[in-house]
Amino acid sequence: MIRYALVCAKGHAFESWFPNSAAYDKQAKRGLVTCPTCGDSKIEKAIMAPKLSGTRKQSKAPAAAAALDAPAPAPAAGDTPVAIKLPQENELRQKLKELREHLTKNSDYVGKKFAEEARKMHYGEIDHRSIYGEASLKDAKELHEEGIEFHPLPVLPDERN
Repeated sequence: MIRYALVCAKGHAFESWFPNSAAYDKQAKRGLVTCPTCGDSKIEKAIMAPKLSGTRKQSKAPAAAAALDAPAPAPAAGDTPVAIKLPQENELRQKLKELREHLTKNSDYVGKKFAEEARKMHYGEIDHRSIYGEASLKDAKELHEEGIEFHPLPVLPDERN
């Protein structure tokens, strides 16, 4: 997976994930990559610094969750990190939270058997139904390569605290 910093012709900046650079190029050429703010499909890659991993072992926290967090400078002793959020950001966060609640309330939790259950439904071995659970990065890549559609549940940074 690769994360691109993108910008539309109107100057709105956003990020999006793609399986690889060829997938981005293909989707952008077909006009499938659009600005979440204005819907513009004239999108370009923005300049971004690569995120390099260190040599120390990381904790067992999910890699996807860690990848979504932008590095922030450490606050000085006694300081509390703060941010100013626009009203639109609060509205978006609320909608993402509602979406997650709706999906989990109206779907069956299958735990670590997500990939197995998704394959069974895709190949017609069991009836289609809404499910959610966990999948390793390897399982997710394999599901994608098999053409099985799935989406990560939205997780907000404050839900991980």
